[in-house]
Amino acid sequence: MAKVCPITGKRTVTGNNVSHAHNKTRRNWEPNLQSKRIWIPSENHFVRMRVSACGLRTIQKLGVEAALRKAAKRA
Repeated sequence: MAKVCPITGKRTVTGNNVSHAHNKTRRNWEPNLQSKRIWIPSENHFVRMRVSACGLRTIQKLGVEAALRKAAKRA
């Protein structure tokens, strides 16, 4: 399963570790994904999603249905 947040679109980012001696090695930054059960009132049931912490804040701020609509428009 891809490490992508369905709400914000955050995904794995690649770059370099840089040591004090300025040696560079490749590394990945993973998004902070959390597995959550989210209640959708219009459909009257829970949906299990892997959402980033930022995505959870977006859901709290806008509401579940508005956040899903905004994500669908973005995709």
